[in-house]
This record gives sequence, structure tokens and C-alpha cells, in this order.
Amino acid sequence: MALQSACAESKEERILPLIAPTTRAQHTHAKRIDTIPQFYAEMSGEELDQRIAAARATLADRLVILGHHYQRDEIIKYADFRGDSFKLAQLAAARPQADYIVFCGVHFMAESADILSGPHQCVILPNPAAGCSMADMANIAEVEECWELLTETLGADMGVIPVTYMNSAANLKAFCGCNGGIVCTSSNAPKVMTWAFSHGKRVLFFPDEHLGRNTALKYGIAEEQMAVWNPKDPMAADDAEEELERSKIILWKGYCTTHMRFNVQQVAKARAEYPGIKVLVHPECRREVVDAADLYGSTEYIIQQIEQAPAGSQWAVGTEINLVHRLAKEHPEQLIFCLDPIVCPCSTMYRIHPAYLAWVLEGLVNGEVINQVSVDDETARWARIALDRMLSL
Repeated sequence: MALQSACAESKEERILPLIAPTTRAQHTHAKRIDTIPQFYAEMSGEELDQRIAAARATLADRLVILGHHYQRDEIIKYADFRGDSFKLAQLAAARPQADYIVFCGVHFMAESADILSGPHQCVILPNPAAGCSMADMANIAEVEECWELLTETLGADMGVIPVTYMNSAANLKAFCGCNGGIVCTSSNAPKVMTWAFSHGKRVLFFPDEHLGRNTALKYGIAEEQMAVWNPKDPMAADDAEEELERSKIILWKGYCTTHMRFNVQQVAKARAEYPGIKVLVHPECRREVVDAADLYGSTEYIIQQIEQAPAGSQWAVGTEINLVHRLAKEHPEQLIFCLDPIVCPCSTMYRIHPAYLAWVLEGLVNGEVINQVSVDDETARWARIALDRMLSL
């Protein structure tokens, strides 16, 4: 398809926030810089605090800083808003007075903020190396190849609805937009699954296999009706065609490296050491971990459950360590700890450091935009269609 080709051709623009002539917010004084100046890296925490505070005061309402829940406390303390990726993108879009949106998260989150924000707004990712290993497990070339092979195998009337998780590149959201598909979050995935099956007879779900499987099981799809698509060797199995024919959902072989750390042995250990404890995990965990838990849900759901719990409640939580530690600190009246005894931060999220934040903010004060993330107009238009389908549910 022409659109898919256009998406593929502009892929590098979206992965690397280069400056291109589009009608969206572009700045002739903007540039991507991979290496932070040495003197910022050598600053003390106190000096960084002072510089960030001064820059924020100068920029005032022209600036909004967003902090994802998985960020370290040293970043969260500077955030005007904190939340999950989609919530933050929506909050940014609701503040048209802010010319600059500094997103302390990872690349796909900044892309979503750029898609949803106004044309005059500029989205900045302090460290361009902050990506997402899960999002990287599906790229536009692989998804287009998958689509072609599915069409060849199942026929033109295959009835496949593509569903991409929010944790994916803008060009994959655009792929869904132009192929009758939709975007989902971890909280609305069941609703999205219902919508998808009302529009087709199969779902192609990417890039997270585990969120897809856990959602499909909740929807009532049997394991035997699920096929796993390995983009590295998609049709390797002898019965691959037969498996696809009987499938209702095709799961992309991708995963979150942080949530893959959790296992049923950790759940059993927590229950043995703390009788009566509640185990609460994220749906990006493997099926057996979700089955062994008492509750599972999105990051916002996890926060909500703990905030509403009475004093004396005990929780073993299976999600990113910075969020778990923050919840434990904010709710000393409860016992809250991470299922994984070994620290399990999101390594790519950790690449946002106060030194990077000070660097890009002082650049803005000096009239220089550093590390802008910009999605080209065509990709943004189709990605917005997929996002709007989700928002309409």
C-alpha cells in the first residue's frame, strides 16, 4: 500500500528525531545531540536542582514537564504531571499554552505526545537513547511482511484487525489506522478486543505477546485458538498454515524485559513469608504469573488498588521497582514490596537523568531546542485515526 511504503520510507525520521520540513512544530534552531556536554554530567545534584528551578521559572507556562511512573524519584520531583504514557500525552494536549513539552519517558511516549499535541507545540525527549525494548521488537518492515504473509495464507477476506499496544512506534499506530485497526492500553485492552472482534474475525496483536494472551483469555478465547507470530522465522512450523487457519488471535512474539523478571516462585515465596498477602501484577507478566496473582491490571490500576486499600494491607507487587518503592514510601501504613528481590528498574527509562533535563531546559532558555521528537504529518494523521478509534470506546 502507498501509505505503508510512505511509513516505511520515513521510519528513520521517527526513530531518530531529525528535523524535517513539515507543518507540525518544527524549529530551525532544533537539533538532536546524542552526547551530553561533560560539564552537565559533572554537576552536583544541588547545582542541577538550582539550574532546573531557574530554567522552569524563566520558561513559566510555556513549559510542561511530564514524568512517567517508572522514572526515578530524582526526575519525578520535577514533573508537573506524572502518569502512564497515554495519560501524560493527553495531559500535554490539554495544555495548549505550553510551547514546550518535555517528556521524561521513552521515545514512543514522546511520539504519542507529539501526535496528540497542537501543531505549535514542541515535544522534547531529554535523552534520545531512552527507547523501549518491547517497542523495538516490532518494526514497520516486519509488520508489513507479516500482513503480506497472512494475506497469502488466509486470503484477502482473512478478516484480521491489527491492534497495537500503546508501547509501539508511531508508524505501527499509523499502520493500524490505515488497515482498519486500533491502539490499546493495558487498561482498555479488553474493550479494544471486543471492538476488534465486532469488526473482524481475527486479531493481530503486537508487540506484547503476554498482554495479548492475558487479554484474550479474559475475553474467552481458548489457548488453542491463539497463534504466536515469530517475526524472525514466521512460518517455520510445519503446521503454521493450519495453526493460523484455526486462530482467533495472532500474538506477536514480543515482551517487556522488566515484567518478564517475575515468576510463580516469587509469588509462592511471598505467600509463604506473608500469609494473607495480596499479590498484584501487571498484565505484561506471563500468563502463569497473572494466574498465580490475586489481582492484575495496568499501572494506573495498581496505583488505584493500593491507594484505596485500608491501613495494614500487605502487597507484593509485580511491576517496575521505582513505582513500587514510591508507593511504599507514600503509603507507610501498608506493607508494599516488589515481587522480585533483585532491583528491576526499566533500564531504558533510567536513561533520563537530571543532568539531561537541565541541559535541554537551559537550551530552551537560550533559544535552542535539543532532542525534539517529531512525527511527520502523514504518519501522525493515520496514527491519530487509530488512537481516535480507541478513544471512542
